[in-house]
Amino acid sequence: MGLTSPYPPDRGHVLTEQRLAASERLDLMDTPDILRAISDADHEVAPAVARELLHIAAFVDLVHPRLARGGRLIYLGAGTSGRLGVLDASECPPTFQTDPSTVIGLIAGGDAALRRSSEHREDEPHGAHPELDRLAVGPDDAVLGIAAGGTTPYVLGGVEHAHARGAATGLLVCTPMDRPAWCDALISVKSGPEVVTGSTRMKAGTATKMVLNMISTASMVRLNKTYGGLMVDLRATNDKLRDRAARIVSAVCGVDRDTAFTLLDRAGGHAKVAAVMGTRGIDRAAAEQLLERHGGRLRDAIGGES
Repeated sequence: MGLTSPYPPDRGHVLTEQRLAASERLDLMDTPDILRAISDADHEVAPAVARELLHIAAFVDLVHPRLARGGRLIYLGAGTSGRLGVLDASECPPTFQTDPSTVIGLIAGGDAALRRSSEHREDEPHGAHPELDRLAVGPDDAVLGIAAGGTTPYVLGGVEHAHARGAATGLLVCTPMDRPAWCDALISVKSGPEVVTGSTRMKAGTATKMVLNMISTASMVRLNKTYGGLMVDLRATNDKLRDRAARIVSAVCGVDRDTAFTLLDRAGGHAKVAAVMGTRGIDRAAAEQLLERHGGRLRDAIGGES
């Protein structure tokens, strides 16, 4: 009978645990050289993300049809990965007027782990199961596990459980690995060794933030949440957003600022509705009906038949 080692598995082979030659004398550098080493390393991130665009697209193409039929996008992570997932999820409602339950971020240790480290919770392979069960995750949902090193038990166990419940699944890692059978789309960004070895809040964290931005933004674009590059589903709820919404309405309708604000007020602060009102010369109710008829796609609502 084999003996069980009292030590954790050796993760020295994982790319994010490798040493970076450029930082081997980091503690001997002056401040500008430390910052230059970090900056030089950061320049490797965007090209690494770009090399994974097809795999990112494959996951987006699983996400947006599920959101369109009322499903959800659920991020699952621990530590930095979990915090970045929660951050991206929390930014979707103000940017795209999504319901807060549409994009959800789950982190090992719960919301308390957003401010205080709960890294020990990442070792629990069944740790995410109760929350996934409470959410009744199923075929209309897409679940993305985020694990920079690709080994986090909380993430891997959670995504496998989501797959067993019928959800579409993805895995975002920053190291080479084979796609598990329970993962529909693997995104493997080879961001490379960190300046501070193993500190995946650095390059891997930057890569993760970039990929999550892409996934949520591309999904929302496919859901008709933009007109060109304008966030037309914006609702003006404070001065900054009110100013932005007025500029959007001005750009779409070709009207002056005062007229844009008047349209916004009549539209209840909804930029997309105001844009239809101003372009088609109709009232709020008719604009809302026209948008609904065109599936929320502003380009069709202002250019199609009424």
